Amino acid sequence: MQNMDIQDGKFVELTYKIIDEKTGNILSAVEFPLGYVHGKNEILSPEVMAELIGKSAGDVIELPIDCEQLYGHRDESLVFTSHINNVPEEYHKLGTTVTMENDKGEVKNFIVTCVDEKSVTVDGNNPLCGRKVVFILEIVTVRDATDEEINNGGPINTDPVIANTKALH
Repeated sequence: MQNMDIQDGKFVELTYKIIDEKTGNILSAVEFPLGYVHGKNEILSPEVMAELIGKSAGDVIELPIDCEQLYGHRDESLVFTSHINNVPEEYHKLGTTVTMENDKGEVKNFIVTCVDEKSVTVDGNNPLCGRKVVFILEIVTVRDATDEEINNGGPINTDPVIANTKALH
């Protein structure tokens, strides 16, 4: 079987991890391959998708990314701390997403970043904002996409983790 290169119309599965350049800590990782149709379903940022073109199964790509260019400067006005008694109990857990609406009806997601005995802090900045990271992608599969996958933009009959990859932008 020939080795296929990633290009538009190819079905691709990959795993990735995001490592903080300064600390070496893994900030995010996807262990189970994410599947998509290249050129049809952009599951990652355009910069990352462009790096995948021409690569094939088994390739590993290390891509340094300055997240400030992707997400802008960190905005401290998007960080709020409130007394723990003023915050519903379901938001007393680190990493919980809190959806808030302003007086104009605009919706924004905030993440709980700190909880102690007295307070809860939420942050509306992207968690990667202000960081320099290395994106390490491992290409697992490259093959011709089926018509059904092309119409769907990705894999058919997959578990919910893979079906929700559009949120990764």
